Amino acid sequence: MATAYSPNEEFHLKIRPGDIGRYVILPGDPGRCEKIAKYFDDAKLVSANREYTIYTGTLEGVPVSVCSTGIGGPSAAIAIEECIHCGADTFIRVGTSGGMQPEVLGGDIVVATGAIRLDGTTKEYAPIEYPAVADFDVVAALRTAAKKKGCRVHTGVVQCKDNFYGQHDPDTMPVGYELKAKWDAWIKCGALTSEMESSTLFIVGSVRRVRTGAVLAVLGNQTRRAMGLEDIQVHDTETAIQVAVEAVRELIHGDKER
Repeated sequence: MATAYSPNEEFHLKIRPGDIGRYVILPGDPGRCEKIAKYFDDAKLVSANREYTIYTGTLEGVPVSVCSTGIGGPSAAIAIEECIHCGADTFIRVGTSGGMQPEVLGGDIVVATGAIRLDGTTKEYAPIEYPAVADFDVVAALRTAAKKKGCRVHTGVVQCKDNFYGQHDPDTMPVGYELKAKWDAWIKCGALTSEMESSTLFIVGSVRRVRTGAVLAVLGNQTRRAMGLEDIQVHDTETAIQVAVEAVRELIHGDKER
């Protein structure tokens, strides 16, 4: 696909083919990119524009990159699309989330197998009936990496929304009755944690035929608070970052063997 509005580089990311690796780690926060890049060999800043910061280096001698997506589906879709234009085909989101099941504690890790599409972006890619699911090999690599790190890990469906405060303060929203009813339904269905980008990643991945996965750090759990249980608060993303990097290593080894 030709670049939009710019003949020489991607319009938003300001990159060209050769600037990034096949494997890309996707944090939301641009400030997290440098923390991830420190695990690469010979990492160099490639671009910083708007919410998008990109570093490229190597793992196991193979080019890899980190690219921030900003918050939410629209900016995440742009990042993924433009990385695909430049040769990337494997993406791992590493982000933060809020636990929904009582057993999902702050400090735990969630590997998403699929996402509830409570976002707007994916509706412009695929009918709502089409599921947002992660790539099996990426999920397996993330599970293996989490087990190697010895962390508490949960695997399953996550909820993905567009309105952060709709989750945390639904009574102030004119559609709060609907938000609360659906939140209760997601919990009853077994949704593990809530975040804002995975459904977009999975649907764009399906449409563009690239591999995707997501590993999420759980910051806290409002379900536990509502039940009067202790709500452990952990805001360190380092474990999730290490799991994502180790999963990329796993995928590189697997791809070499194939």
